[in-house]
Amino acid sequence: MKDSLPSYTPRPSGEIELLEEVWRTPAGWRSLKAVNNTRIGVLYIATAMLFFVLAGVLGLLMRLQLAVPENGLLSAAAYNQVFTMHGTVMMFLFAIPVVEAIAVYLLPGMLGARDLPFPRLSAYAYWAYAIGGIGFFCSLFFGLAPDGGWFMYPPLTGKTWSPGLNADFWLLGIGFIEISAIAGAIELIVGILFTRAPGMTLSKMPVYAWSMLVVAVMIVFAFPAVIAGTALLELERAYDWPFFIAERGGDPVLWQHLFWFFGHPEVYIIFLPAAGMVSTMIPTIAGTPLAGRRAVIVALVGVGFFSFALWAHHMFTAGLGVLEMGFVSAASMAVAVPTAIQVFAWIATLWRGRVAVNAPALFLMGFMFIFVLGGLTGVMVAVVPFDWQVHDTYFIVAHFHYVLIGGMVFPVFAAMYYWLPLLNGHVLSERMARWIFGLMFGGFNLAFFPMHITGLLGMPRRVYTYAPDLGWNGLNMASTIGAFLFAAGVLLFAADAWRTLRRPKRKHGNPWKASTLEWLPTGDYAVRSIPQVDSQEPLWDRPSLPEEVEAGAHWLPGSVTGQRETIVTSPVSATPRYLLVLPTDSWWPFISAAGTAGFFLLLTIKLTAAAWVCALVALAALLAWLWQQDHAPPVPEAKVADRVTLPVGSSGPASHAWWATVVMLVVDASVFAAIAFSHVQVSMRLEVCPPPGARLPEAHWPLLALALAAASSGMVWLARRHTLAPGRSQASLRWLMGGAFLFMLAAWACDSWSLWSAARLDPVSHAWGASIAAMNAYQGLHLLLLGFVAPWIAARSLAKRLTPASRAALDCGALIWHYTALQGAVAMAVVQMLPRWMGA
Repeated sequence: MKDSLPSYTPRPSGEIELLEEVWRTPAGWRSLKAVNNTRIGVLYIATAMLFFVLAGVLGLLMRLQLAVPENGLLSAAAYNQVFTMHGTVMMFLFAIPVVEAIAVYLLPGMLGARDLPFPRLSAYAYWAYAIGGIGFFCSLFFGLAPDGGWFMYPPLTGKTWSPGLNADFWLLGIGFIEISAIAGAIELIVGILFTRAPGMTLSKMPVYAWSMLVVAVMIVFAFPAVIAGTALLELERAYDWPFFIAERGGDPVLWQHLFWFFGHPEVYIIFLPAAGMVSTMIPTIAGTPLAGRRAVIVALVGVGFFSFALWAHHMFTAGLGVLEMGFVSAASMAVAVPTAIQVFAWIATLWRGRVAVNAPALFLMGFMFIFVLGGLTGVMVAVVPFDWQVHDTYFIVAHFHYVLIGGMVFPVFAAMYYWLPLLNGHVLSERMARWIFGLMFGGFNLAFFPMHITGLLGMPRRVYTYAPDLGWNGLNMASTIGAFLFAAGVLLFAADAWRTLRRPKRKHGNPWKASTLEWLPTGDYAVRSIPQVDSQEPLWDRPSLPEEVEAGAHWLPGSVTGQRETIVTSPVSATPRYLLVLPTDSWWPFISAAGTAGFFLLLTIKLTAAAWVCALVALAALLAWLWQQDHAPPVPEAKVADRVTLPVGSSGPASHAWWATVVMLVVDASVFAAIAFSHVQVSMRLEVCPPPGARLPEAHWPLLALALAAASSGMVWLARRHTLAPGRSQASLRWLMGGAFLFMLAAWACDSWSLWSAARLDPVSHAWGASIAAMNAYQGLHLLLLGFVAPWIAARSLAKRLTPASRAALDCGALIWHYTALQGAVAMAVVQMLPRWMGA
């Protein structure tokens, strides 16, 4: 780069036609292959709202059943399926996906980028979620829906008490949907850090982008625990490995630790994006910058940090020690401090501004009222004696609905009123908005406030009926009426949205006079030129910015290479680094997602042969997709402004793909850490470790395996240092990769033989052996992955696609290789050292 600022020279209008041609979205059935963030974001939001309605219908069925005592509308079995699916769909198919969906749609525009860096990954995440989620929901119509609660506690969900396929649908379906969410998180982390507009330093980044960055990092660390937990429970159900069976050394409380390590951060994963949207909308409504902006950002990070100390908040009645409960109780109260900072900042912003009472403002006011009440009851249940009294009563149901609906649903509806003009230029009806808000706000409080009293009167959760003489009749009838009023508000909103979206499309302008970049003039290509950002409120501080951007007077005013492009900037200072050529529309993400969803769904109903066909289809599509990704840039450099030239593409640690691999490996390590924690938890319950009848392998086998893995990693290090100059033979590189795989295979074989043969590991008779077998199997999955990585690198080398400008396969493959060697070493250390430490 020769200069840090572009010169503002208007560009020829012909560049707009080129941009429109390059970024044109396919029409009709071919739109299934579209990967543009605006297209995927709209589909994502629409699908999430569909699941919101479906889960709401299930909620209404529950309220009808409980409206009067001794009701026979639903049987006990049907009610169990309905309430399990209601919670599961709301949490896993609506709450998490909708916040990622809004981010996929909004963030590129808000960051001033043309798109996120991995648009095909976003498409894959969406289609996997949509196809898998619809298949999962349809299990309800075949009597196969899970019925053990959305939290799936063993031993109720073990094979003994849930012998059918119902629990398997939850375990395989939800585990798979979580993988989709993690794919979205990787996209968001890399996109926020590396595709911001030049000049948009971290201090100038919108608060909403900050909130999504915190949330994406939380997903990376929280979601692997539930993936590991679902895998262990499915192994128990399928192969009788007794992780959670107390009679054979397992621990049912282990599931609670794994689930709630995900489950309580998830509450804040849902709330923080809503808080970020609120911090974006309130300054616009008040016409003044956000009060205490820096404190709000610190508070977002603080909430994310504290949320990981709260998982045992749900386990006060599970028999934890006094010290542990005291620590978690204190953390549960402490998290209220950074949350309150944000609330006070919003109130201060409204106080010093001139508030326009419009539809978004109404829903934001309702949000603050409801969420604050939910936060107050949250502090109440953080007090251990009080929690003992109300645990598993309707008081808890009231509390988390006040937090989740107040803290997320009302801000989402405010966001739809606020940002819907971006779709076709029209705002929703203000007159209807008042009726909609009145029905939703009044209906919500009528539905859920009485549940506090019902719970204090002793009504337990998850009961499908009750006796008429317990004093709950009127309160339950009020809750049912309120639920239907709330549903009427949602239905009225859907009708207004349908009416508005059918109107002819026009330029959206800036109807709310907002300060953030998503309101710049846009097309399918996002912005005509990527803006230079010099302040925290760019549209307020530079009123001419929309005209400048539309005239092509800023960065990248067109398409240099004739393909889809955006600028990659540095993570902190947002200095332009290189031009990123983005992938175009493709069928491969859709086919791969459909194959992946088909594999999990068919495997659940025991159609094993068909499931593996789907797996092969998904794998073939993935390989074809990846083969297209890593290619030499069409030109080595690109002129992105009058006096600024950037390299096209990058490699190694400077590359966005390298950092995406690092984030993926952090997820991988978190899954492994959860499995290793399970082994530690099971071992700590033993009086003698190893348990009677089990033994450790002799130390020389793990040491040999360690040496072989180190040698394998060293060979890959040498291969990566291989000179990839044009015309130079890469035969030695291919030999090194082949040798590295054989050495890693030998390392895993030594470790496996020492466990299964020399030490006679028995994963069925005792949970201690099962936990070691799980770590060994997880390492085996990585060996299978390396079995694809090595031939893949060799194939690209033979095809002459491995060059200094297109070496992501080698760089990212080396990261995976080194991590696999390190993970194997840690697994062997855990198995060998823990019994010796306990014996000492």
